[in-house]
Amino acid sequence: MSVNPTYLQMFSTVTESGELRLELKEQETPTPGVDQVLVRIEATPINPSDLGVMFGFTDTSAATSTDNALTAPVSDQGMRIMKARIGQALTVGNEGAGTVVATGDSEAAKSLDGKIVAITGGGMYGQYRCLDASACLPLMEGHTAKDGASSFVNPMTVLAMIETMRMEGHTALIHTAAASNLGQMLNRVCQADGVELVNIVRKQEQATLLKDMGAKYVVNSSADSFMSDLTDAIQATGATLAFDATGGGMLASNILTCMEGAAARTPGAYSIYGSIKHKQVYLYGGLDTSATTLNRGYGMAWGVGGWLLPNFLAKAGMEVAGRLRGRVAKELTTSFASNYTNEISLSDALQVETMQKYYAKHTGEKFLICPQK
Repeated sequence: MSVNPTYLQMFSTVTESGELRLELKEQETPTPGVDQVLVRIEATPINPSDLGVMFGFTDTSAATSTDNALTAPVSDQGMRIMKARIGQALTVGNEGAGTVVATGDSEAAKSLDGKIVAITGGGMYGQYRCLDASACLPLMEGHTAKDGASSFVNPMTVLAMIETMRMEGHTALIHTAAASNLGQMLNRVCQADGVELVNIVRKQEQATLLKDMGAKYVVNSSADSFMSDLTDAIQATGATLAFDATGGGMLASNILTCMEGAAARTPGAYSIYGSIKHKQVYLYGGLDTSATTLNRGYGMAWGVGGWLLPNFLAKAGMEVAGRLRGRVAKELTTSFASNYTNEISLSDALQVETMQKYYAKHTGEKFLICPQK
């Protein structure tokens, strides 16, 4: 296959003058090493985790753009928080998919020549990506790059959440921001695997969406009856593990309070130290950037911590990671199907009007970058 000698790559840089610069730069197309492949990137999603690298602590409302660059001011507080990355041009994009157009000489690399593969490892917001053959997930016959573009972050997070539940001795899950693309995947997998799932949403239309998908337990955090509804759902499922995508505010604390309230309904369970069963909330996102507040009114058997997919996979080991990736490949267009509301080019992503739409992170909206457009 023909390969262009140069290509466009997106970079995000915080300058010493207090400005964030997101831009496209022309790069020399690399030649794959012995165990490497060169992938022509054809589809790559915009995930919340990508936005963190793209914009950091930036005032996006004051952004301006040209054809190949978008700039936005950074506050003094933002400069302090991002001090370690000042002056560094960071590549953007966690995952993507495309066609292998050149390979190294190893058998593993050559076996992927011409195949459509899903890949992860950063730098996906570009027209080409060179990486080890072992980092590629070959797609099954009939699957497109668009099908495989979101095959790592959301699908692997869903499976890793369930794996975490089993490894830590829990039997059911609670998930916030449950109407998201990831939340809908989690519902499909939990229903298929017989795992009880409590979904927390913010709006009635989101609750209706999930119930129409077959979700059994859906509670609305904006309802006056939220705490009692959540306690009822936890009692019914026995859920003692939650994954919170919001991160800030009182939600993690409220979940623990309801877990404790559900446990206290068991006759003879009362103790001055609270229920014996460990209750755990993992924060895996930051949709709410305010401080995380804990009221500690749920005994002593509880925990709140951070949870990150790469850290889990490193801890779980290669066998587990391989097993999960194999399932993703088999169920790519069913359990792990992603729906995109907007398909844009690399240049489109740098236009203020477009940026404001994907940066808003509205439930039900998902943007796909097509670097070859």
